[in-house]
Amino acid sequence: MKNLFSNIKGDAFGGLTAGIVALPLALAFGVSSGLGPEAGLYGAIFISFFAALFGGTSTQISGPTAPMTAVSMVIIAGIVAANDGSVEKALPAILTVFLLAGLMQVGLGILGLGKYIRYIPYPVVSGFMTAIGVIILLTQILPSIGYYPKEDAAFVETFKPQAEEVMLRNILKEEAGEGILVLEDFKETIERAHRVLPEQILTESQTMAEKEGKSTLGVLKILPRALKNINWLEFILALSTIVIVFGFKRITKKIPSTLVALIVVSGIAYGFNLGYRPISEIPGGIPIPKWEMFTSFSFGKITPYIFMALTLALLGAIDSLLTSVVADNMTKTKHKPNRELIGQGIGNSIGAIFGGIPGAGATIRTVVNINSGGKTKLSGMIAGIVLLIIMLALSDVASKIPASVLAGILITVGIGVMDYKGLKAIPSLPKDIKLGPLKLSSEVLIMLIVLLLSTFWDLIYAVGIGLVIASLMFMKKIGDLTAERSDVKSLEVESWPDEGNFPINLKDEVFIKHLKGPLFFGSTSDFQALTQQIPETAKTVILRLGRMQYMDQSGLYAMEDMLQDLKTKNVEVLFVNLLKQPRYMMERIDIIPDFIPNEHIFKDFKTCLHWIKKNIEDKH
Repeated sequence: MKNLFSNIKGDAFGGLTAGIVALPLALAFGVSSGLGPEAGLYGAIFISFFAALFGGTSTQISGPTAPMTAVSMVIIAGIVAANDGSVEKALPAILTVFLLAGLMQVGLGILGLGKYIRYIPYPVVSGFMTAIGVIILLTQILPSIGYYPKEDAAFVETFKPQAEEVMLRNILKEEAGEGILVLEDFKETIERAHRVLPEQILTESQTMAEKEGKSTLGVLKILPRALKNINWLEFILALSTIVIVFGFKRITKKIPSTLVALIVVSGIAYGFNLGYRPISEIPGGIPIPKWEMFTSFSFGKITPYIFMALTLALLGAIDSLLTSVVADNMTKTKHKPNRELIGQGIGNSIGAIFGGIPGAGATIRTVVNINSGGKTKLSGMIAGIVLLIIMLALSDVASKIPASVLAGILITVGIGVMDYKGLKAIPSLPKDIKLGPLKLSSEVLIMLIVLLLSTFWDLIYAVGIGLVIASLMFMKKIGDLTAERSDVKSLEVESWPDEGNFPINLKDEVFIKHLKGPLFFGSTSDFQALTQQIPETAKTVILRLGRMQYMDQSGLYAMEDMLQDLKTKNVEVLFVNLLKQPRYMMERIDIIPDFIPNEHIFKDFKTCLHWIKKNIEDKH
């Protein structure tokens, strides 16, 4: 507690500045998510306060971020569509998924998995972050030009056949649940279908149209139609916002350009009564817990989204810990990754209970906090309190903000979140793989696969596929490298310095195998070829294992198979400098002492050479 108040002045200014910077972004992310601006504010308030209080990075400012909002948007759209397009009906299930993601993050921290996040390959992270930027850019095009698909009657009409199909499918599911055999009772089905009102079909059609406008492929399909129905006022407001955000940074970075754009453009639009489209009303008063997420809880409703909750948890962990590394570099401190995950999880869990969207450590806000004097956890807590005060005092004013202004702010966020460092490196990365006549860089290929799959298919599967491909390529490279360095040579061809005194008359009787690198599933095929490489004259093989630090189960069984083959050929095997982990593995399945007795394991080559001279006869 003493350390918490050791820098009150700096933390107060850092927290105040970070809170002000967070305000327009919180509103924009809330609107983008589909839950409204208040959801973004609630998320920013509670995550910022509790992640700072319980987290492991002193200067971290947390709240809704672009990657977390992009994934949340997918989850929200899916659950809303499954609830007849009603956000109110879908809200308990949505918040339960967010709560579950927060609890998973706490679990990751308790299990001590924070330190493993850094092993995610850079091309996967790069492709994902660039995809997030592209997704935000594409999904904000329509609101920035004032086009809302669900309000275009002609466009909504095109979804009527699909809406009727969905409603008929729901009727059939209801009948199946009630035990009605449709083929025997068509009258019941027809009667229920007649009860479907045109208003219900219209609502379902609007939900489908809205969902289409929130997907990247959908936006590309709708764009020609949207451009014919452009609202020039909304477009000018969005464009003015973008110009001010980027332009004001050239004047000064001491004042947040997003806040300047928000105040200036919103002030002009409201002051001149321009007839713009405002964001939805932000409720005033203290945030109230959404107890209905517990009272109307149904495990069946969230089962399809458990994997997405885990994705949110992992994404939030990566996002936060990357920001923690940035904070460490700026402050010359060391964060506690597992504690940070617990703090983020608590923040997201509490935020979900109050109706907030999930978030993570926010790099820009954290940098602003540090540069403004923030040094302790108090700065992050103050940032949350500042946002709460702003919401209580200015909710009526904030409700007058034009929706297109927030769309403009999000477009600048999308442009900023892309990984330009990774994109610039594409031409210079080594082309290490061949696809037919083409030579490509494996890292560029992974990045592009993740980028395209994330943008146009599924964020979650894209990352999973990227990780699998990256892992397979890494294992192939390590396997090739291990096989290249670890080969069977006769003493005439290659020897190590301490093998210089080896009796030349025994060169045909004894072969030496130098194992350099781990023996794992990526290198076993080359290792298994050992028995075919040893000529008939050799009756003793020396395995020099001082550089084989690690052996996995695949390597263990490959070793067992090789020893078995050599034993059937009456070839004796000697181990030199066997390290602790491989020895432990081989003792577990009795390779030692069944195949290799302890007297055939030597601590160094000198001892082994003494045994060779004493026990091996020159027969060739």
